[in-house]
Amino acid sequence: MTEQAVLRLQGVTKTFGQGESAAHILRGIDLELAMGEVTGVMGPSGSGKTTLLTIAGALQPADSGRVEVAGEQLTGRSQKELSKIRRTRIGFIFQSFNLLSALTALENVEYVAALSIGRGSQSREAAAQLLGIVGLGHRADRLPKQLSGGEQQRVCIARALANRAPLLLADEPTANLDSQRAREIMGLLRAVARDMGCGVLLVTHDLRASEFADRTLWLEDGHLQPMADGAAGR
Repeated sequence: MTEQAVLRLQGVTKTFGQGESAAHILRGIDLELAMGEVTGVMGPSGSGKTTLLTIAGALQPADSGRVEVAGEQLTGRSQKELSKIRRTRIGFIFQSFNLLSALTALENVEYVAALSIGRGSQSREAAAQLLGIVGLGHRADRLPKQLSGGEQQRVCIARALANRAPLLLADEPTANLDSQRAREIMGLLRAVARDMGCGVLLVTHDLRASEFADRTLWLEDGHLQPMADGAAGR
């Protein structure tokens, strides 16, 4: 892995099923993500975009190949070790916000911050700072149900940053948002990558991703390649 890389996949494969019914979702995927870089992955439904993300996020193993996150090799690690890597090296952003409904925006972010720096004033201050970064400092005391979809996704981004992870993985982060809010979230992810130096890998059907990403890749038939003009319209 190059010095500035936060994610590297080399020869990664994944197959579901056996025999004639086997679905070869990933066929020798190579991918490297640098610090401060935003890479978008697009492709048809069922092409394996989410599978790629979950393998990169140490949520499921590849059948073969090598996966490294911030210099940590995932292959052969115990579940306890993988859990620690997820907790300390990776931030996750999902299309379903998954915020704790009984906690305020600040408390949702503080909960994750406390896992890495401990409970107390330090984790609360870190959470407040992160909400400020995503433009929600004035909504810190609101419950999720009191926030718009775009605001809830901003809380999710702040939460994903709370463990100071070098790698952010986003699965359809704009799927539940209108056009304006979607563009705001895309712009925020790009700003976070630049300002905080983390790498962002996002999978999406949103064609606007290419406007905000440093590069956009196309996943189809198990292969990942630069997105050709017109590919998204297939």
